[in-house]
Amino acid sequence: MQVSIHGRTLELTQGDITDQKVDAIVNAANSHLAGGGGVDGAIHRRGGPTIMAETMRRYPEGCPTGSAVITSAGSLSARYVIHAVAPVWKGGQKGESGLLDSAFRRSFELASAHNCGQIALPALGCGVYGYPIDQASRIALGTAKRILEADPTIELVRFVLFGEGAYGAFAAALEELAA
Repeated sequence: MQVSIHGRTLELTQGDITDQKVDAIVNAANSHLAGGGGVDGAIHRRGGPTIMAETMRRYPEGCPTGSAVITSAGSLSARYVIHAVAPVWKGGQKGESGLLDSAFRRSFELASAHNCGQIALPALGCGVYGYPIDQASRIALGTAKRILEADPTIELVRFVLFGEGAYGAFAAALEELAA
């Protein structure tokens, strides 16, 4: 599923983010940038140890929640991995929506600053961090729409979703956004 925004593309696909042939992929990282499971584990396994070595060398203090940092992509097809830290869901009253928006926004800013015309992102925060997918999808797509409207560097934003449930939630949110 895709929509055009100012001649640029916002699309959804179901699959494995490590298979994407784009300029940058976004990693659902933890604040210690210490590797983990889910998307993070898959990216580090496929990209190889150079990603973790660079992350530890360049960002020894980690990355705060709501922000992102960038590294090379090791043996992945992408040029860069943007490590974004989403908030842990605590019921929605602890500033989670602002932090999630900020993590997505910072990811797009880093992509633009590194001349990445194509970026692939997961459903940040929706795995072990427990962010409700219906809410996260609206935040993610709203942020992506604002970036595509304002930043001519980014030509393609692709959300790569794992499983039919995530895809369905993002598809519903994209239909709302496009209406």
